[in-house]
Amino acid sequence: MPEEERLLRNLNDAGFDEAAIRRYLQLQKEGKRQEQLRLLSIHRLSLLDQVHVSQHMIDCLDYLVYEMKKEKM
Repeated sequence: MPEEERLLRNLNDAGFDEAAIRRYLQLQKEGKRQEQLRLLSIHRLSLLDQVHVSQHMIDCLDYLVYEMKKEKM
């Protein structure tokens, strides 16, 4: 698989939308490595925020299950 195709697939798999992919590729053409890293970092933080939100929801569900089981006993 060609390098550019792997890059596009990786960005897509990481959840980048078309606009973000275009921006990343434009920065690559311009040789703006630090800006590319910043874009990746911002996206990573966004994904991590989603993980934290999901973890909180799981914790809430676990608490409800715990309470229900406690009442049953």
